[in-house]
Amino acid sequence: MRISVDRTKCTGLGICESIAPDIFEIDDSGDLVLLREEVTAEQRALVEQAIEGCPTFALKWAQ
Repeated sequence: MRISVDRTKCTGLGICESIAPDIFEIDDSGDLVLLREEVTAEQRALVEQAIEGCPTFALKWAQ
């Protein structure tokens, strides 16, 4: 599965990074960096939590 980020909605709060630090990182300028676009089955639950926890709805599964 792949992750999609709507950069116009992301505010760099870092909730996703706190949930799944192997997938998401907020860089020094406050921008979200996807460390991986493709996730494994084992990582899926954490990414799902990050998607659900994003207050700006910037994260979703890509089609």
